[in-house]
Amino acid sequence: MDQAHAEEILKKVIAIPTVNDNEKEVADYLASLFAPYEDQGVTIEELAYSPGRSNLIVTIGEGETTLGFSGHQDVVDPGDLADWDTDPFVPTIKEGRLIGRGASDMKSGLAAVVCAMLAMLEEKKVPGKIKLIATVGEESGEYGAAQVTDAGLADDLSALVIAEPTDGMRQICYTSKGVVDYHVTSKGIAAHSSRPHEGEDAIAHLLEFANEVQARLARLDKKDPVLGKLTSLITLIKGGEQINSVPSQAELSGNIRTIPGYTNQVIFDVIDGLIAELNAKPGYQLSVDYIYPEEPMPGDAHSPLVQLLQKVGLEVFGHTLTPVGGTGASDGSEFFRAKGDYPIVMVGPGSDSQHQPNEWVSLAAYHQAIAFYQQFANEFFGK
Repeated sequence: MDQAHAEEILKKVIAIPTVNDNEKEVADYLASLFAPYEDQGVTIEELAYSPGRSNLIVTIGEGETTLGFSGHQDVVDPGDLADWDTDPFVPTIKEGRLIGRGASDMKSGLAAVVCAMLAMLEEKKVPGKIKLIATVGEESGEYGAAQVTDAGLADDLSALVIAEPTDGMRQICYTSKGVVDYHVTSKGIAAHSSRPHEGEDAIAHLLEFANEVQARLARLDKKDPVLGKLTSLITLIKGGEQINSVPSQAELSGNIRTIPGYTNQVIFDVIDGLIAELNAKPGYQLSVDYIYPEEPMPGDAHSPLVQLLQKVGLEVFGHTLTPVGGTGASDGSEFFRAKGDYPIVMVGPGSDSQHQPNEWVSLAAYHQAIAFYQQFANEFFGK
């Protein structure tokens, strides 16, 4: 595949606005690129999440071993357009950089994987069975990857490479923290503030929960050698009706970043147990909801997969890719639930501009990434 065609594909996917929606347009476009090769045994499947939102699964080649490549199709909101030098959905090239929303996170990685697979098909040199999984909704909860996993479409993988940006492909993220977002509601009874004994103070009950949950979570003090300790923050809080009334309602939200030493169930047990204890007291009415919890993703910095990626990186880039841990959740946390026991890593092009105005990717890095993924696939299958 020539560089002009590869850049055209990247520009096209960036030009499609997929801010937590509309991924089907990207899926349809990518599917159309593979459609001419169906006579080579290529299979194409779209798994609809909701109207206008589809995951894409494309399989090329054959064999008992399956190499997975994955990337998400959605992007975050561009924010205040006045902060952009260009339209975020009109890909613009300046000084060797392609600028646009998703250029780094992570449409360049997704497009690079697609181009590598198309190059194999064009050359009729597919080294083995390779599966592309392009997901919806990673930025808002990894629910596309969850749907694909629940459908069993990731069970047959032998290894999975997610093309998330990793410092310009200088790093391999092989382990990452999980996340538990939760929302607690406290209900009380309104009364005049001059007669507080006639009411139930929802804020006071909620604050008791907030103080105690932080104390209990602090006791989970294992330290992962790469990811560090579990962290917990109360990130949102509101309540009450007016200054001279006993508050009848209050709410808070919290964010917990977990490590492989503690499953998310351990966190649920702490929070649910505390809620039950408080609700046993007269007048307490607390409830909790969990929002898209993700398990931490364990890994091995010395696994054969990481070592092979390092070998290929040295050959293609001339530098060694450093194994690292990630503090943020990704689709890998959902794919980790698949029935197959296989390693999952993240390595992809991009810059440190993700989620920022004027997001960009180096075109040189993008083209190198295509070569990297193609060579890695060949060496993965011993070709």
